[in-house]
Amino acid sequence: MDIGNAIQLARKKRKLSQAELAQRADISASYLSMLERNRRDPPLSTVTRIAKALGMPVEILFFLGAEGNELGRLDRELAGQLAMTALELLNEPYSQQTDLSL
Repeated sequence: MDIGNAIQLARKKRKLSQAELAQRADISASYLSMLERNRRDPPLSTVTRIAKALGMPVEILFFLGAEGNELGRLDRELAGQLAMTALELLNEPYSQQTDLSL
């Protein structure tokens, strides 16, 4: 699982700085930086707050962070298409007024 890369990817797609995302997720920017570089393993509660701050379901964040064998029997081509679709949905900057009940 490369949750750090998934967080960084989603943050950049949302056009947020580390400081902005950290503030929205109620964590420090230095901790977020360590997470993005996979220097720390965050608890589920932190990943959930980050996903909410990004305006996306935590499940999508985990999917984006999944590595090949972690997707079970899901076809690689289908997994790639699903990941591209998820990333396309993140192209617009996130507004805190957006409804998070995805």
